[in-house]
Amino acid sequence: MSTYRQALPQLGDRLFITDGGLETSLIFHEGIDLPEFAAFVLLKDQQGRDALENYYRSYARIAKQAGLGFILESPTWRSSPDWGQKIGYTKAELHDLNTAAITLMESIRDEFESADQPYVISGCIGPRGDGYRADNRMTATEARDYHADQIGSFALSTADCVTAVTMNYVEEGSGIALAARDQGIPAVISFTVETDGRLPSGETLDEAIALVDEVSGGYPAYYMVNCAHPSHFESSLAEMEHIDRIRGIRANASRCSHAELDEAEKLDDGDPEEFGLDYRRLLNHFPNINVVGGCCGTDQRHIEQISLRLIGRDAA
Repeated sequence: MSTYRQALPQLGDRLFITDGGLETSLIFHEGIDLPEFAAFVLLKDQQGRDALENYYRSYARIAKQAGLGFILESPTWRSSPDWGQKIGYTKAELHDLNTAAITLMESIRDEFESADQPYVISGCIGPRGDGYRADNRMTATEARDYHADQIGSFALSTADCVTAVTMNYVEEGSGIALAARDQGIPAVISFTVETDGRLPSGETLDEAIALVDEVSGGYPAYYMVNCAHPSHFESSLAEMEHIDRIRGIRANASRCSHAELDEAEKLDDGDPEEFGLDYRRLLNHFPNINVVGGCCGTDQRHIEQISLRLIGRDAA
């Protein structure tokens, strides 16, 4: 059974870190081929599971050493019906792999969690379409139906919550919130923003949060920002009316736009030390944010710098 589903510990004051850019790390640093950026395919054999275990353990150790909580975000960003079918998986196989992903997260939690350091398991949900572009948009009802199977798999597992990352338009985030409400599992919605701090579909973060809350009756436990450099959205956070609804950030290492990243042939991993300082500044300005990790281009170096800076941020 879920350990924390009824009372997510990240809704308190404790600091939590999560991992970095799973797919970019596996592809560019480990040389692992991921069809359609789908890390869940590694769950099908022992060699792949070993690679995932090593990846998650490296971050779990950073959290352990820093005395921080940890969010175990499952490697299931692409394991929804359309993407699964595109690379040859049936709905039944996707259900089994989504469940296996949570079982893997549970094994990491059992290894590292202690009474004073909670390790929360989250079922990761990705967009039906491209993570950078708001194309082939669904209505909230269509998104609710599309994501129901994957969320249902997580609801039947030991996952404590689901987190929808790289959401780039409001209706898909709304549909996921509704589907999670249907299944009785807490939901976190994380929006992608462009260099101007707006969603690719044009809404501000404030507008997006207000709209999802309106459609879902305020169901999301909290919201996050992801897949953009801190310089792209810091000023937007300062202007937000609903800043109290944002509790998490998973930023990119690169200052490049999504269009530039799409064209890049090499991974831009930025400056890990500067990245840590960016996070310390953000959390000093926005103390409600207590879940932090990385997105594209980030790895253990970036998360370690974040953890080191956050431990001493008040004295800095």
